[in-house]
This record gives sequence, structure tokens and C-alpha cells, in this order.
Amino acid sequence: MSLATLQVDEQGKLRHLLSTEGLSEPLLTEILDNAESFLPVTEGAVKKVPLLRGKTVVNLFFEPSTRTRTTFELAAKRLSADVINIDAASSSTTKGESLLDTLKTLESMQVNMFVIRHGVSGAAQFFAEQAAPGVAILNAGDGRHAHPTQALLDMLTIRRHRPDFDQLKVAIVGDILHSRVARSDVHALQTLGVKDIRLVGPRTLVPQSLSSLDVEVVHDLRAGLRDVDVVMLLRLQHERMDGQLLPGGSAFFNSFGLTARTLDYAKPDALVMHPGPINRGVEIAPDLAYGERSLVLEQVSHGIAVRMAVMAMTIGTQSAALQASREARA
Repeated sequence: MSLATLQVDEQGKLRHLLSTEGLSEPLLTEILDNAESFLPVTEGAVKKVPLLRGKTVVNLFFEPSTRTRTTFELAAKRLSADVINIDAASSSTTKGESLLDTLKTLESMQVNMFVIRHGVSGAAQFFAEQAAPGVAILNAGDGRHAHPTQALLDMLTIRRHRPDFDQLKVAIVGDILHSRVARSDVHALQTLGVKDIRLVGPRTLVPQSLSSLDVEVVHDLRAGLRDVDVVMLLRLQHERMDGQLLPGGSAFFNSFGLTARTLDYAKPDALVMHPGPINRGVEIAPDLAYGERSLVLEQVSHGIAVRMAVMAMTIGTQSAALQASREARA
């Protein structure tokens, strides 16, 4: 079954969220609109709505996570779902249980949704292909492939500051080769109309083959940042580098780290973003990490609303989601 068929049903309703690739502009915008409607819930005094009361969400993480796992848990709880967190390091997979057996065992406990992070690209799609009807799979990051909710929260953050996507110039800087976030961001940005996207970094981390994504590959930071509206930084992912000969932290910072001086090549009001965790003094100068142009903490906050929206659209209903957010604002 194709990715597009898996993600969206015959009525155009979101069934699973596995990738931003293939999502239509209307559907992607609908997700962002729903997330926008949940912001008052996440920011208000009353932070719970009953939309998913009686539903069970399992966070099944085979890789470490702080921001993603926590915001998925908060999102589910703010929708009044029951949440179970499973650390694969302490699960039966360490005894040889297969991914399929893990899925089917938990499904038998009447689970409605699985939020899955796995080190193998395609793991989330495998779960979606095997899931029972009515059970939703949300990809919280699979190998180098995709991290769709991170891209969606990035798009929401950008849209609240620069809504005219077709006018934007965006630089994605750092370890593009190993980054599922970069790929998901590129697909989402292109779907929303961004035409000038630059992948910036050393040749070992931004190979020319990535130009197949219909983006510009740039190996000079200053050229890559020139006149851009948004700078999206990425973490050096040493855990995925397999011993390649790559620049160390200080060497990378000297050539590709964002500083006040290199940021001057971007537009004066350029936005600075990072999915976290931040390596200060490697990808970004410490004084810029949470500076006045940084949206890093705003990205984290928007992650809750985006994940609420996706959960509502897959195992709740859009109309109920909007109604719940209206009640929270009232």
C-alpha cells in the first residue's frame, strides 16, 4: 500500500501521520488550522478538553527522546486520553519479541493510537500497514526518513510570523544527511509554496545528491544565509554517523555555526529555529540560542498544539476538535 493511501482515507480524512511527503496543501493547512485552534487550550488556565476521553494512546519509543515524547504525552492528556509510555529498552522486544507481535499484543488491549519512534526508516509505515482498522499510527521519527509532527510545528511557528510562504527564502543548516527533520521540513515547505530552499553544510553532510529534492545545495554558510527569511538549524547527529570522517564540534562551529556575524548575512528580521536538543557552541552561539530572534522555545510550545490537532483528526473528529477549542476559549 502506498504512503498516500495509508495516510489518507477515501474521504480525505487523516488516517495515520507517517510523513509530510504526499500531504496535499489543503490537508496540511487544515492540520495547521486545527493546531492554531488548540493554542488557546495549551496557553489557557483550563488545559483539558474531553475530545479523546475513553481513548488510549501508547507512546512506543525505541529511541531516546525528551521534547517529542513529552509533548505527545501532554497533547494526549490535554485531550483527556489515557496514555501509556513504553520504553523499548524495558519491553519484551529485548527478549526477542518482533515489532509485529508487540503491535498486536498492545492492540488486543484496545489501544486506539500508537505514537512510534524507531531507528529504522520505514518502521512507522510498517506499523501502519499492519495496524487494525481504526487504530492510528503517528510517526514520531523513523531513522533518517521522516519526523512529520516536527515539520508541522515548524510550519505553524513560521506561519504565525511569516504567513506568506510563497515569498520566503529558507536556509536549513547543518547535518542534512542524517536528518529526518530536514526532509520533512523540505516537503512541508514546498507543499506550502516556498520556492527558495537552501540546504547548507559541509560536503560530507550535504551531498550533492540531495539536490534531487529540488532545493539548492550550498557549502558556504555566508552564501547560504544571504537574504534568507528563516534559518533552520540542525543538530550534528553523531549517533547516526557510523564513524565517518566529519568535522568535530569546534571545527564545525568555525565554518557552519550560527553567530551574530554570520546571521547578519540573512535579512535583518530573519527568524532562527532549531528542533533541539541544541549543542551550544556547535550549531549556534550561546547568546543566539534564546535570543530575541530565536523561536526555539516557541517551537516546543507549538508542538503540543500540533500533536493535539493530529490526534484529534485521526481518532477524534475535526468538528469536535474545533468545538472543544471554542469551549476552552469561552
